[in-house]
Amino acid sequence: MKITYFGHSVILVEHGQDSIIIDPFINGNPHTNVKVENIKVNYIYVTHGHGDHLGDTVELAKRNDATVIAPVELATWISWQGVKVVPMHIGGEKEFSFGKLKLVEAIHGSSIVDEENKQIINVGPPSGVLLKIAGKTIYHAGDTALYRGMKTLGEYEKIDLA
Repeated sequence: MKITYFGHSVILVEHGQDSIIIDPFINGNPHTNVKVENIKVNYIYVTHGHGDHLGDTVELAKRNDATVIAPVELATWISWQGVKVVPMHIGGEKEFSFGKLKLVEAIHGSSIVDEENKQIINVGPPSGVLLKIAGKTIYHAGDTALYRGMKTLGEYEKIDLA
């Protein structure tokens, strides 16, 4: 397994034939020099709808014919952009070709700001995620405030990387 950190909240996890990127905020991310066209993935996970996490999800999914995994409301909005999605909800766990993915609670907002129409679109709850790949567990907290549930996660899950 190979894990690459691209700054801010962006991580790429590669294992075997699979690769999943979490929160692909590439364009406009001052902490990375990677280009969207150079990223090859077959899965994308988005923790919530804010631009610095949703980022380049739609472009990246279309370029790679990748499947986007996200909380239900956000996944629905992303599907309206012409992208394949797997909607999930907090507490849900699903098996994928790379391993298991489980959504966990996060304390934050989750909306898309439509500047042109001066609208804020609520896209459901934010999330963190547990990735269980090759016998290891990776916890990506998304954009959460510190909360007691994080301690509980650590008590119930053997987290190898957070």
